[in-house]
Amino acid sequence: MKRLGDRLINLVGRSIIGIALALPYETRMRFGGWLFSRVIGPLSGASKRIRANLAHAWPEFPEADIAKLCHEVPDNMGRCLIEQYSAKEFNARIAKIAPIGPGITALDEARVNGRPIIVVSGHYGNCHAARSLLQQRGHKIGAIYRDLSNSYFNPHYVKSLAEITSPMFPRTRRGVAEMVKFLRHGNTIAILPDQYYSTGIVVNFFGQPAPTAPSAAELALKYDALLIPVYGLRKEDGVSFDVFVDEPIPHSDVPTMTQAIADNLEMQVRKDPGQWLWVHKRWKPELASVDARKDMKLDISV
Repeated sequence: MKRLGDRLINLVGRSIIGIALALPYETRMRFGGWLFSRVIGPLSGASKRIRANLAHAWPEFPEADIAKLCHEVPDNMGRCLIEQYSAKEFNARIAKIAPIGPGITALDEARVNGRPIIVVSGHYGNCHAARSLLQQRGHKIGAIYRDLSNSYFNPHYVKSLAEITSPMFPRTRRGVAEMVKFLRHGNTIAILPDQYYSTGIVVNFFGQPAPTAPSAAELALKYDALLIPVYGLRKEDGVSFDVFVDEPIPHSDVPTMTQAIADNLEMQVRKDPGQWLWVHKRWKPELASVDARKDMKLDISV
């Protein structure tokens, strides 16, 4: 039954993506945003999850603005998905912009000097925009990804990721080893450390405990890598971006650096909360005392 359901989801998904790709670029982005905010979001219970996360982590968020946020979050999700499947045009648009922010000099110097670089951001705006621009500015940049559970949808999904930038490393023991080797050779890797990680370090995120993978800080310390936040910020027109390069995270110790990454993302989210993925389970307060999940720890000993 699951295989039949996965086949159906893949068929519907591929059909929607095919329809979108037949449209002019800006029209297809509006279509993706509309579809997720008006159809897929409501059917999947996105508003309920957004409201629950806000009640847990940002209870003072204005009630009058919650409905707007419940529209903006899935709208951004839909646009991101269609952008991912529009790699050629997406990359061409990103190539026309210049990065902004106080960390550009440090980022460029690290690349010129062959120093390993770890770019951190989050599920905010469109992280692909940051990877695309860095690659087009001379970075050899890789990223780690988690395979989708749908074995029919996953192959073309992963292929679309790699068409924006490559290499892409699967979140497997071998994939992580290859990513670490890539980093050690003076290249750049992109990590999104804003997901719940049961065996990780508990950081404060919006005033609530949020277990977080410490791998970005661990790798930075082990290989003397520049650890720097870079964000692809969606602009008001819905199709353009600013790529913001913040100041590097100073090397200290793993808990301090991991907290600094979370603080940096929180600062961005508070500026424009509609761009962050409020639908995912970042805190899981129901598992605060007991967590039965078995996450694979990143082995950076290679």
